Amino acid sequence: MVSVSPDKPGFAQALTQAEKALANGDKVYLYCIDDAVEGLSDSRLIKLKSNGLNLFGCAYSVRQRKLPLNDSAIFTGLSVLSDIMADTDRFESFN
Repeated sequence: MVSVSPDKPGFAQALTQAEKALANGDKVYLYCIDDAVEGLSDSRLIKLKSNGLNLFGCAYSVRQRKLPLNDSAIFTGLSVLSDIMADTDRFESFN
């Protein structure tokens, strides 16, 4: 999960961790919430998606920021984040 805007170090750290995990053959789910939804169309995320990243965006965070819903991510609520947290072997949060 990442909650910081794309210009913050935590966003880049999350992408680096995701890239490493994908390279190791791991299944990676990235949930963008709060300010991180501003980066859902970031070219780095698009590249990671093409490499197998499962990308989710918080629909409420997008709505609050008046951003468009598009095909950049799967837009969901916190129940999906809860499911991801419950079913994962490893969960990291980048704030």
